[in-house]
Amino acid sequence: MSSAEPHLSRLRALAYRMLGVHADAEDIVQDVWARWIALPRGDVESPLGWLITATTRACIDRLRQLRRERDAYVGPWLPEPEIAAAGPERSLEIADDLSVAFLLMLERLSPEERAAFLLHAAFDQGHAQIAAVLGKSEASVRQLVHRAKSHLESERPRPNVDRTRAQAVVQQFLEAWQSRDRARLLDVLRADVTYTSDGGGRVAAATRVLSGAARVSRFLEGIYPKLPADEQRIHRIVAGAPGYLRVRQGRIVAAVAVETDADRVAAMYAVLNPDKLRSYRLEPTS
Repeated sequence: MSSAEPHLSRLRALAYRMLGVHADAEDIVQDVWARWIALPRGDVESPLGWLITATTRACIDRLRQLRRERDAYVGPWLPEPEIAAAGPERSLEIADDLSVAFLLMLERLSPEERAAFLLHAAFDQGHAQIAAVLGKSEASVRQLVHRAKSHLESERPRPNVDRTRAQAVVQQFLEAWQSRDRARLLDVLRADVTYTSDGGGRVAAATRVLSGAARVSRFLEGIYPKLPADEQRIHRIVAGAPGYLRVRQGRIVAAVAVETDADRVAAMYAVLNPDKLRSYRLEPTS
């Protein structure tokens, strides 16, 4: 690993959590890094501090643009998912702050609240450091962090359940869905289950969030006969949660994160927009 890689990895992690879009995050990190390489560094006391400041400010600007673009987005918008590599050694490699539910909650914060919260909670920056990044007083930063925490605590997702158990629930769901057994499907779905699909107007998808076991099961039953017979469903960790990929001829056509309680499916987040899946390559399991 080069001496630059730890910095780049940290900047990519920050930018992705700020934006929820890998391509935009990578563009910003590459631009910031190019500026850093060209910068006379005699007056820079902390290289990492400079890099975090430049990345955060660029992300805030880009997030404001993205929010205007998302107003015109067709159907529900979901962040691009992190898809864990295959293999048992990666099966428990989970990051709660990569979950779809968490990233969607961050979407409800202002860009500066989002930056302050992430820098404080996920990147261990003190209030004085964040104040320097945002160009605000420490008192203002404390208010930003407090407001962000209040928003998030009021909408905090369900507590994580045992991952092995959650994966078993996903398997039960897939078996019920693929067998087209309505009773089993209804049994594995919570009464208040939600299903969110992001097609971005590029492929067929539900244009609003579906709620309730009866409605979600009808929708899933309706789409199953339309799927190609050779389509595969492969277990993966998707967006920090047990989920699955839908694969056709070696190409990922959907990445589905599944939120569960101890016994049933509580929420499903299906990313179908091919623009959000193009960069992923299916890895062999052996």
